[in-house]
Amino acid sequence: MKTRFDSLTPRLIAQRQQVHEICRQFGRSPSKGNLKRLKQLFKTCGEQVVIESGFYCDYGDKISLGDRVFININCTILDGGQVVLGDDCLVGPNVQLMAVSHDTDPALRLEKHNYAQDITIGKNVWLGAGVIIIGGINIGDNSVIGAGSVVTKDVESGYLYAGNPARKIKKL
Repeated sequence: MKTRFDSLTPRLIAQRQQVHEICRQFGRSPSKGNLKRLKQLFKTCGEQVVIESGFYCDYGDKISLGDRVFININCTILDGGQVVLGDDCLVGPNVQLMAVSHDTDPALRLEKHNYAQDITIGKNVWLGAGVIIIGGINIGDNSVIGAGSVVTKDVESGYLYAGNPARKIKKL
């Protein structure tokens, strides 16, 4: 379900500015202190979560990370909608989770509306390097998304998906 929101309200602009500054500080110096500040932004953050430098998000408070999640370098999460990663997820470098979209109609797009759609990623999922997941997607437990894939439809548990758009390759 798409939820329309206005990202240009003073409150959301201020929140993004604050969150982006924390992300920049973490990128410049991925120390334990800056990592702690980053994790405190999240709705929930499990135990033994590792986040490499180059992590960016818009709001932070819509991100939920399970235990033992590993996020590699240069991950971008546009979290207008809820973004959930289950326990033991592996996120490759340069992955993008896009829980925000805009109007496709050119006239409506001029109104600058944003639409949030949640992304839910199950347990023990591996997102290969450069994967892009659009809003409204659910990825089942124990799945693998091949490097460079663009996920535009839900992913069944226990399968390898790959390609643009991502399609089911084989049972794991």
